[in-house]
Amino acid sequence: MKWKLLTRDDYVTTNWSGGTTTQLAIAPEGAVYGDRNFLWRLSSATVELDHSDFTPLPDYNRFLSVLRGEIQLKIGADAPVPVAPGKVVAFDGGVPVESRGRCVDFNLMVRKGKGQGAVSVLSSPCEENWSPGPGDLAVYCASGSVSLPEFGVAARTGQTLLCRGFEGGPVSLACEAGLVILAAVREV
Repeated sequence: MKWKLLTRDDYVTTNWSGGTTTQLAIAPEGAVYGDRNFLWRLSSATVELDHSDFTPLPDYNRFLSVLRGEIQLKIGADAPVPVAPGKVVAFDGGVPVESRGRCVDFNLMVRKGKGQGAVSVLSSPCEENWSPGPGDLAVYCASGSVSLPEFGVAARTGQTLLCRGFEGGPVSLACEAGLVILAAVREV
C-alpha cells in the first residue's frame, strides 16, 4: 500500500466545447477515457460557458463538486440544483444533465456494476480521520495543502495523493488554508 504524489506533469488536459478537462487519474492505469474502458476516472473541468450539456455516460455514475464558482445542474426532469463549493452531487451519467453558470469542478466517474464510489469535501484548517474501506483512494488538494502524517506524504494546490489497493482503515489528514476533495472507489 503506497501513496503516490501526482502533479500537473502527470495529468492529461483536453479541450471540450465549453472549456478544458484535466484528467487527474484513471483506473486501470493505461485506460483511455474516450474508449470508455475505465473502472473510474478523476478529473477537474473548467466550465467557461454560461450553459452547457454534460457528455452522456450511460455506463457510469458520477460525483461532482464545485471547486470555484457556482453552477446549477438540471438532472433529468428534476428541478435545477445549485452546486457551490463544499457540496457533492451524485447522479446517473446516462441521464441528461444541463449546467448553468461558470466554475471549476471536480468529477469522479465510476462504472456501474463494477465499482462504488464516494466523494467528500474538507475545508481547512482541519484535522480529520477518514475511514474508507478497501479500494483506491485519492486526496485532491484544490487549494492550500494537505498531509497524511502516518504515511509521510503531502500535497499542495493542484496536486493529488493516490493510493491504489488501499487495505482499509483510518487515514489521518491535516489540511491548511484550503479545499481538499476525498475520493474512494472499491470494486464490486
